[in-house]
Amino acid sequence: MALTRRLLTPAILILTLVAAAPPTRADASPTTSFTAVDIASHDGTVLKANVIAPTAAGPHPAIVFISSWGLNDAEYLAQARAFAQAGYVVVSYTARGFWSSGGRIETAGPADIADVSAVIDWLDAHTAADPSRIGVGGVSYGAGIGLIASGHDRRIRAVAALSGWTDLIESLYADETRHQQAVWLLKLTAELLGQPSDEFDRIVDDYFARRNIPTLLAWGAVRSAQTYLDGIRANRPAILLANAYGDSVFGPNQLVDFFGALTGPKRLELSPGDHAIPELAGLAGLPNHVWTSARQWFDEYLTGADTGIADAPVVLRVRGTTATETYRNWADVTGSIARYHLGGAPWYDPTGPLSATASTGWTESFHAYGDTVAGAGVVLLSNGLEALTGNPPSAWLPAVDRSRGAVWETDPLPRGAAVRGITRLHLTVRPGATTGTVVAYLYDVDALGVGRLVAHAPATWTSGGTQAIDLALPATAWDVPAGHRLSLVVDTEDGLYLDENAFGAAVTVTGPSWIDVPLR
Repeated sequence: MALTRRLLTPAILILTLVAAAPPTRADASPTTSFTAVDIASHDGTVLKANVIAPTAAGPHPAIVFISSWGLNDAEYLAQARAFAQAGYVVVSYTARGFWSSGGRIETAGPADIADVSAVIDWLDAHTAADPSRIGVGGVSYGAGIGLIASGHDRRIRAVAALSGWTDLIESLYADETRHQQAVWLLKLTAELLGQPSDEFDRIVDDYFARRNIPTLLAWGAVRSAQTYLDGIRANRPAILLANAYGDSVFGPNQLVDFFGALTGPKRLELSPGDHAIPELAGLAGLPNHVWTSARQWFDEYLTGADTGIADAPVVLRVRGTTATETYRNWADVTGSIARYHLGGAPWYDPTGPLSATASTGWTESFHAYGDTVAGAGVVLLSNGLEALTGNPPSAWLPAVDRSRGAVWETDPLPRGAAVRGITRLHLTVRPGATTGTVVAYLYDVDALGVGRLVAHAPATWTSGGTQAIDLALPATAWDVPAGHRLSLVVDTEDGLYLDENAFGAAVTVTGPSWIDVPLR
């Protein structure tokens, strides 16, 4: 693994340096060159870093960039240069345990949080940074670490958390369902490009074996910003949260909840795509709306500039379009709720109704024999392609095997529907086994039966008896064209998740069951 890192390091650095060399703006201020530095952290661990700064006399506002999972401090070269040319001192560092930084991977544990403060100490001692104007930013892993650190270090006055998390258990174990593809990716990357801690290895092994769940929950709580919400509120940093609707690692609903609980300056941006996709082009120095927001955010709260960014606390980029919507708060996103009740399929049609009228005495049964054509795709890839093409994962719904899943559908919507917010599903399920998993998919379906995935989510039960499942699908902004239908598919498997189904076990859905679709 050490040889792999040695071989990969030059290639990644060369590619990053090439990408990080856009033309210098005519109004850019002169800067120092990038300088590699070693920063000794609180426990003596050496963190590899680079620093770039304006050549003009300080003090200057400063930004600390923390590397993403599996990447190093070269990740932010393009953005660090742009910020330095705008008058910021910028230090970027490789998180402990990865690449050439010392220590072992602690997965945003207490040692990682203390590292942020140690880097700020170094900035104060070795640069012309103004200690009263410190910002912290990062993508993914760096976002999560920086956000937690803002609840521990009062010197952090602004945070740009891009594709991060606020609740690690919600990310990896929502509704008691294990997210296998995401965790396998984290595990593989850690083993190839870093030195995992014994605790990390033990937690991952337990995760896949589904054992020691209380320990997993406690471990995740320590590594979740929501645990430190009181400290963040007390410190009042200005916090920018930017994520993707289709983030298959850190889903957006946790960000919505966390945003609502913040009391200081705050902004939430949601965009089409998957994990770290919306801000990817900006890491190469290309024009990018997420990094434009990050620049304006730091300018607003570290330099005192009136950028106007504070005027729009919630920003939604509508999937499949170029439209951008702004709101004063999350409550304004949803104007009304359309409740559709599930019903039994008629004898002549295997598809049940989604209607405004509740019905009783019906059942729809299927079995855990395997997957159906309904699916959420592949971690990072499927929703990442949507950001480029505007096309989400799709399925021809008449092909859903009704022995393995059930389908419900509305009448054609004459005016279409602007879906905005979090869709909530209530299912009454009579399982044929003590443990089991269902996966729910909401589709926008055209006249030919082709469904485009609007949102999906899994749920698992671990005790017998009738289950009342309340499931929040990921927040989204999606426009259903006039004449299309909304369709709900429920089956028992998806490649993104590890299910708890006994092979062949029956799953029976009955009333009362409904889906609440948020509309603008």
